[in-house]
Amino acid sequence: MTGTVQIAIPDKLRPVFDGPADVRGAYGGRGSGKTRSFAKLIAIRGYMYGSTGTKGLLLCARQFMNSLADSSLEELKRAIEDEPFLKAYYDIGQNYIKSHDGNIEFAFVGLDRNIASVKSKGRILICWIDEAEPVTDEAFNTLIPTLREEGTDWNAELWVTWNPKRKKATVEKRFRFAKDPLIKVVELNYTDNPKFPAKLERERLRDLEERPDQYEHIWMGDYVGVVEGAYYAKSIIQAKAEGRIGRVGPDPLMTFRAFCDIGGTGQRADAFTIWVTQFIGKECRLLKYYEAVGQPASTHFTWLRENGYTGANTTIWLPHDGDTQDKVFDVSYKKAFEGAGYPVEVVPNQGKGAAMLRVRAAQRVFPSMWIDKDGCEAGLEAIGWYHEKRDENRSIGLGPEHDWSSHGADSFGLMAVVSEAMGAASPAQKPIAYKKRYVT
Repeated sequence: MTGTVQIAIPDKLRPVFDGPADVRGAYGGRGSGKTRSFAKLIAIRGYMYGSTGTKGLLLCARQFMNSLADSSLEELKRAIEDEPFLKAYYDIGQNYIKSHDGNIEFAFVGLDRNIASVKSKGRILICWIDEAEPVTDEAFNTLIPTLREEGTDWNAELWVTWNPKRKKATVEKRFRFAKDPLIKVVELNYTDNPKFPAKLERERLRDLEERPDQYEHIWMGDYVGVVEGAYYAKSIIQAKAEGRIGRVGPDPLMTFRAFCDIGGTGQRADAFTIWVTQFIGKECRLLKYYEAVGQPASTHFTWLRENGYTGANTTIWLPHDGDTQDKVFDVSYKKAFEGAGYPVEVVPNQGKGAAMLRVRAAQRVFPSMWIDKDGCEAGLEAIGWYHEKRDENRSIGLGPEHDWSSHGADSFGLMAVVSEAMGAASPAQKPIAYKKRYVT
């Protein structure tokens, strides 16, 4: 092939592919054209490498890939067939893509099961991870050192494309907010796609009308606010619509209640979570949320005190195991908090089905809740994600899914149980003498 070829890609992608880079990527909502654009561009790069005699692999990965049907193979085929010069260069079979000159071959891998096999894949020129949101830190740590090939004016690159779900996702922390000039990532949404099809426009408008709670995530690349089918999805949507999630300040004359779920210490510990609340009249005001993994009790005390929650104005509420002696530190959380100067209440064991009892209580109490959006951002993410575990084969629910969101949801549910037992924001919460304005 001689001369130049005009390739249509979204304008916002041009800086991503201008100049050298170690990582190139794009994130955003549906219909942005990012997947098709990256498929076409990796095929073009392969053509450029192969035409100059460079041999190697173009590795296409996803976190979960049980078969080639779950891979980017079909997307690549369509992208190649769109361009006559690419179609002429590549040999496209039912289960493979490789160049006719034998220099370039595409390979496909699922990182959850076959990450170790990446090391034996040979000379990787580019690794493109599509649907990269669930890729783990361990997978990136294994993969990135394998991208070590380089020539006189190029080096092996990592490409990533994903639809955001969680701000804490590894791909977000590693690449979206990176300051390294060799990590070039841009946001793409349907508004950036010059070839946004009419059919997708009809689907977009239907989602805007029928699924407004999911619209921003699906089409505008926003994080998931609530998971479809989550226990508190409807409650959160209603609270937003009624303006009960926003800026909520504390009453400086009233005491605070800090509802906890115990996580323990060490690398394998679950999260220790705290919701700081005030019960005022019939309102439950949720002011701040805290979460830490594997930290000693002193870390939790420090956070409370730094935010103005002291033993003089805050009562700690613990689940039933809060009065159980820790095997390592020879002290219960109840005694630890009391030793730090906090009054402590322990909620009795609710017995079998306690998790769902907390869920039902929280659903009933939710209409009386006012939630500070900034102070409780991570907590809102947790309760918006908390959902039922399903046995799809038998089509039955198995109770709450135990995952990263469980502990924030458990302390949230504990708060609701206590609130409801007291008559939802009981007058039993006594005012404190006003001496200063406690900061949150």
